[in-house]
Amino acid sequence: MEVRVGMSQVVLRVGQGTTLREASSKMVERGIGAALVEDDEMPVPSVITERDVLRAVGTGLDPDREVVGDHMSEKVITASPDWSMERAASEMSRRGIRHLVVCEEGELVGVLSMRDIMRVWTSDGATCEGPPEVGPS
Repeated sequence: MEVRVGMSQVVLRVGQGTTLREASSKMVERGIGAALVEDDEMPVPSVITERDVLRAVGTGLDPDREVVGDHMSEKVITASPDWSMERAASEMSRRGIRHLVVCEEGELVGVLSMRDIMRVWTSDGATCEGPPEVGPS
């Protein structure tokens, strides 16, 4: 199964000057765990995650004063929509991240989260390619 099947095409976009409270409120409204942070000078948007917000608030910073640009993930990993879900999950696991920005021919086409992968893999009729498991006889 390919990334394009599970990725979210509608994504939340915020600016670097958005407060952490504003960004987290928008994430809660949409039921998502990350927002893309756009900057005209960056070829690929950065990402602010619920984990980034939690880290800031948990250390005593004020979510009404702190801005996304100071807490966003610096290294963004991109995936192609034709990657397999297994490849995407492996990349996320290896790098300790929960979101991939999906680009095709240099254009943003969606975001894939671990939650998206779990939803696809656990849906009715979903299968994972590979040899069948062999149990005790």
